[in-house]
Amino acid sequence: MAIILRLDRVMADRKMSLKELSEKVGVANVNLSKIKTGKISAIRFSTLDAICDVLDCQPGDILEYKRETGR
Repeated sequence: MAIILRLDRVMADRKMSLKELSEKVGVANVNLSKIKTGKISAIRFSTLDAICDVLDCQPGDILEYKRETGR
């Protein structure tokens, strides 16, 4: 996949645990864990908005596009 999720890095920079982020965002811990590990194929804009609000970051801090080779 060409989209890389960097939620773990942003959380580490903010010294925020998954449990704390889950409580503040209002999204189940298991769903945030899937985002953190990159095991998702989609994310709702409302969820991304809430994560960015809580972590005081931009979507580009969490999402990174990396061109696949051979294209």
